Amino acid sequence: MEDTFHAFRQRRARKRGLRPAVIPYTGYGGDGWIRVLCRVHLTDSDDLERNRERNIRGWRSFTSVPVDDVPVTVTAGGQEFRVSAARGGVVDTRIEVTLPVGWNTIELRTDESANVEAKIYIVDPAVKFGMVSDIDDTVMVTALPRPFLAAWNTFVLDEHARRPVAGMAVLYERLSRAHPGSPVIYLSTGAWNVAPTLSRFLSRNLYPAGSLLLTDWGPTHDRWFRSGRDHKEQSLRRLATEFPEMRWLLVGDDGQHDEDLYGSFLQEHRDNVAAVCIRQLSTSEAVLAGGRSNADNRGAGTGVPWMYAPDGAGLADQLADVEILPRVDR
Repeated sequence: MEDTFHAFRQRRARKRGLRPAVIPYTGYGGDGWIRVLCRVHLTDSDDLERNRERNIRGWRSFTSVPVDDVPVTVTAGGQEFRVSAARGGVVDTRIEVTLPVGWNTIELRTDESANVEAKIYIVDPAVKFGMVSDIDDTVMVTALPRPFLAAWNTFVLDEHARRPVAGMAVLYERLSRAHPGSPVIYLSTGAWNVAPTLSRFLSRNLYPAGSLLLTDWGPTHDRWFRSGRDHKEQSLRRLATEFPEMRWLLVGDDGQHDEDLYGSFLQEHRDNVAAVCIRQLSTSEAVLAGGRSNADNRGAGTGVPWMYAPDGAGLADQLADVEILPRVDR
């Protein structure tokens, strides 16, 4: 049913003169490979140029027409690679190519669109520390479990109306300075449709640049909506496979399933976890979120520190206690 609906929308959009365009996302890579992330949808070329510098409310992202099975040309390291967009227009593919350590720029295009640039962060093999962070209620107060407010935040408001969690941007910046070259991965159950809004929010609030790992929007063959929990579990396992010697600082909150997810990952990949930081929701946030998770002992017996605090300053003090952050005299 979804495929038929999208095919109908694509035919109508093309009759109106809309053409494929690539929305680039920040990717990452390692020694000899990169992970390319982008999304292809139909748009008017004039609208695309206007929207680059304009605040777009969330609902507009969900009304765009995705393009399935369209070939995308990736230019990286002086080479060209042809990949194909999956259902929902999402490209998430690994390409074997060697790029220098640090930030790089690649080019993406379809046969009918102009080149766009995407950032790729290549992790130095010598770097052994990285950070994986949830977004909702961890770096940004979204009240996601509250259905009506969540819909308002997602479909109506732009990034200016979203409130950052106190002290988290400072904490992340301190972590980046203390561990030069460490990758930052923002892992969320949100849809790729809202990636531009989330990227602008992170940038405006001075969070370190990093890759967004989101999920596709819509049903699967056996359920109406994709499982956000499965998406996070698979993403964590993939990171452990791609960077087998990396020790990750896992940051989340106690209002959803982050503690269970991180605890399960810790039991499977103990050597890949440096510490777990859980941002504690306020009383009102916890009530509206349906309570707190109850996984305080998931790290027992592993030797991996678990930390709880309501804001970035409290987590920073505890990270200093275990020497992941240098202590700052106040």
